[in-house]
Amino acid sequence: MLGGVRVVDSVDLDLDRGAWTALIGPNGAGKTTALRAAAGLVAHEGRIELLGDDAASLSRRELARRIALVPQTPVLPPDASVREYALLGRTPHLSYLATEGAEDHAAVERALERLDLLALAGRRLSSLSGGERQRAIFARALAQEASVLLLDEPTAALDVGRSQQVLEIVDELRLDRSLTVLSAMHDLTLAGQYATQLLLLSGGGVVARGAPDEVLTRALIGEHYGVDVRVVGQPDEGLVVVPVRRAR
Repeated sequence: MLGGVRVVDSVDLDLDRGAWTALIGPNGAGKTTALRAAAGLVAHEGRIELLGDDAASLSRRELARRIALVPQTPVLPPDASVREYALLGRTPHLSYLATEGAEDHAAVERALERLDLLALAGRRLSSLSGGERQRAIFARALAQEASVLLLDEPTAALDVGRSQQVLEIVDELRLDRSLTVLSAMHDLTLAGQYATQLLLLSGGGVVARGAPDEVLTRALIGEHYGVDVRVVGQPDEGLVVVPVRRAR
């Protein structure tokens, strides 16, 4: 709920360990709100179970050890360097008043290397382009080494090459570490190519769920997005959703 208003209702979602679930739907469907509820950042009814435990029973520190969130518009400390910012991802692993150790710094270096950020590690966040800042935000989340990764429009500020790079890294981590991924995505083609399950939200609820080829249909997209599309390709090769321009 936001400001006492129910934004999404009756969303029943099971996330399998190591799976990638993408929330799709038109603007205002509740994708970001559902994601923030999963992270414990907005008031909600019902129960969220995280790796066998009731999320409401976990401390903020324990939640942060298990969940890493990449928000759409994070608050960034402008004077922090990329390395310093990524190191903040290790905070949940530190005891009270403890300082970062060798393993914490190693986790940061691994994240920076994966995202091609080592050359920018000493740069201030305020000096970076939008795409570079987005990769720094990813680096902080990767350094956190949580079991669940929440992504809110993860490719919004990235060009096509960096978008593919970041999503490929997430998918590699999902397969290598059994990382569980929940993302809110506008790009239906990317959602269909990387997610193992799609949930289509519309009108505050789930109207369709299933494998990409079950949800990315011309009928469902037309009904809930109000647009005519062509869905091309094969499920095992990746589907492409192409808007069809209206005839004049």
